[in-house]
Amino acid sequence: MINIPTARDQGLVGCTRCGRVFDARTTECARCGAPLSSRRVHSVQKVWAWWAAGLVAYLPANIYPMLLTSTLGSSSEATILGGVVQLWGHGSYMVALVVFIASIIIPVGKFLAIAFLAASLNRRRFMSEHAQHRLFAVVEFIGRWSMIDVFVVAITASLVQFSVVATVNPGIAALSFALSVAFTMQAALAFDPRTIWDD
Repeated sequence: MINIPTARDQGLVGCTRCGRVFDARTTECARCGAPLSSRRVHSVQKVWAWWAAGLVAYLPANIYPMLLTSTLGSSSEATILGGVVQLWGHGSYMVALVVFIASIIIPVGKFLAIAFLAASLNRRRFMSEHAQHRLFAVVEFIGRWSMIDVFVVAITASLVQFSVVATVNPGIAALSFALSVAFTMQAALAFDPRTIWDD
């Protein structure tokens, strides 16, 4: 394998905000004022801390009800998976699929991808640096779609408010899910992709 020289090897540091390159001894970007560092301090430890917090918040998000529905005196509660099953049973296959992908597949995939990236920084057996960097780019890209389930709950709750006839309120799982998404996004932000290229 060809060793590609990095900016760090050449005694340079790049600004992560604007991209300008400076001498490694420079501490502040002259263009945008951002602090400069060759690597973020304790990046991997921060990733694991945010990852663990996200996992802790994700468990109650799947156990407790996401929606509390009251219709003409009768009330019902639905978890994420229960809501998917109900939507599928009512024939709303596309909506059920979107909720399943956004609430189950994507979060679990993010947990696995972030954990894999953090654990495999010093192990190149399974994936090359380029493949790891592409995986990180995918994690960053899907992060913006992670809150779709919370938005669906919020919109549903705000639209279906007919007091006596029907009310829909978000359950405790909505808050847990939102926290889980926020924590995993922080885990992705804490990850320093430059460490992928370190030997």
